[in-house]
Amino acid sequence: MLRARGRCIDGYRFATTPLATSNPTRYLPPPMPTRIPLLDEHALARTLARMATEIVERAQGTDRLVLVGIQRRGVELAVRLKRLIDRTQESDVALGKLDITLYRDDLQTIGPRPVVGETSLPDLDGKTVVIVDDVLYTGRTVRAALDECADFGRPRRILLCVLIDRGGRELPIQADIVGTSATAGLGDRVDVLVSELDQRDAVELVRGT
Repeated sequence: MLRARGRCIDGYRFATTPLATSNPTRYLPPPMPTRIPLLDEHALARTLARMATEIVERAQGTDRLVLVGIQRRGVELAVRLKRLIDRTQESDVALGKLDITLYRDDLQTIGPRPVVGETSLPDLDGKTVVIVDDVLYTGRTVRAALDECADFGRPRRILLCVLIDRGGRELPIQADIVGTSATAGLGDRVDVLVSELDQRDAVELVRGT
């Protein structure tokens, strides 16, 4: 028996058999995240200059002052703050860096071979230590940094200096010196870009990541 769509064959009209059609869902790429500039190169430079002044004021000078940057971008920010302080105060502020990987409270979720960066700290006993980080979020990174510093000495005082406070704290930790604050949701991200690592200076809020 022959079948055709809407045709007569040998004088007979045959019922039309609908052909199977596919209607696959059209693939739509996920929307690109929205990037909102918070600080450009010049605004970042001005912010760091103000933070350097605040550090000296809060530490009551540069005697026995130590800047400690948290790996990664906290280290680059600490180097810049040291440079600004030394230039205005004619000082040579001690500088250190630490990696908090092994002090994280979620270390068991990272895997058997976590990547650990360099920790290099000067003498901290009796010093005013300023911990420098790029973004303050839950507070867990800072808690780990405090634990690690305690293993290297007993500072007289510890201050926290962050470029961006994005809120969302999970621990009772607050910064003493803040570059600027940003309102960010759970699905948002704050990107701090430094020329030493990223070939440009900027801070951006990335929505919906």
